[in-house]
Amino acid sequence: MITKRSLLSLACTGGLAAIFPDAIRTATAEAVSRMLVGFGAGGAIDVVARMLVEGMKDYAPSFIVDNRPGAGGRLALGALKNSPADGTAMILTPASCVAVFPHVYKSLRYDAFKDFAPVTTVCSFPFLITVGPLVPADVRTLADFVKWCAANPKQATYGTAAAGSMLHFTGMSLAKAGRFEFVHLPYGGPGGIQDLIGGRIAATIYPIGTALPHVESGAIRALATTGAQRSPQLADVPTVREAGYPALETNEWFGVFVPANTPAETVTRLNGAIRALVNTDAFKAALAKLAVDPVAETPKEFAQLVKSDFDRWGPIVRASGFTPED
Repeated sequence: MITKRSLLSLACTGGLAAIFPDAIRTATAEAVSRMLVGFGAGGAIDVVARMLVEGMKDYAPSFIVDNRPGAGGRLALGALKNSPADGTAMILTPASCVAVFPHVYKSLRYDAFKDFAPVTTVCSFPFLITVGPLVPADVRTLADFVKWCAANPKQATYGTAAAGSMLHFTGMSLAKAGRFEFVHLPYGGPGGIQDLIGGRIAATIYPIGTALPHVESGAIRALATTGAQRSPQLADVPTVREAGYPALETNEWFGVFVPANTPAETVTRLNGAIRALVNTDAFKAALAKLAVDPVAETPKEFAQLVKSDFDRWGPIVRASGFTPED
């Protein structure tokens, strides 16, 4: 059985190539190709990036994952902006970095619509709202947690991967709906889970695949998922709509971008290679173990999705009153 832990181990040792034997044979150049990731190793996006790279080894003679953690994924996008537009540099990034950050950061060093060319989505997933040992065991529902936070304002904290992200604003929306103060702690990756397990923070909001192994082990407790339907992996965990907070319902995606001015034929070739891989039974099965759904689109469809999410999250960001420190 493929588990998230075994997938990460395989990704780090190159063993995922054995899972995807029919890698796409569309080599573009003799140079090293890089899949940038704006977060550290161990999170869901890093695992998916390594699955892509291992499944597309024949796309280029050498294909690597290049982790550039920092600034909630913005550093990696800045690096992509200044990379060669020849198909050897690309990024796997969450929706927040291109659809939400432009509303948040006035000094953003990239233009999500001018500096990058969308290639395709890879997967889509809900978030999981979880609590740890700092929160009493009798807090079993989202409504219970809201009451606990209101009664314990100094302990009402939550961690996510990045400030200004969909994860962050999901927590702010919960606090607004529940009328309590909720202190946000950005970790730049999955590190918030360890602080949750250690009792240093009350809650986390992460992609379901990041939190799932720790819920299954009993180290943390899941209160709700932000998806429209319950997750097959956590069938007993209600959706936020079922829990009484429909405004929190949302999904995020991971998508691939290349620098602007990358030749259209190169974008088309890369899109075809990734979509073919994502649609294989082996890749779908591996994604299922991470509790994410495969979603592979054309560049035009992907561009429309980015614009749709950009338009949706603008009013949410403005209504939150959030002002970033950088």
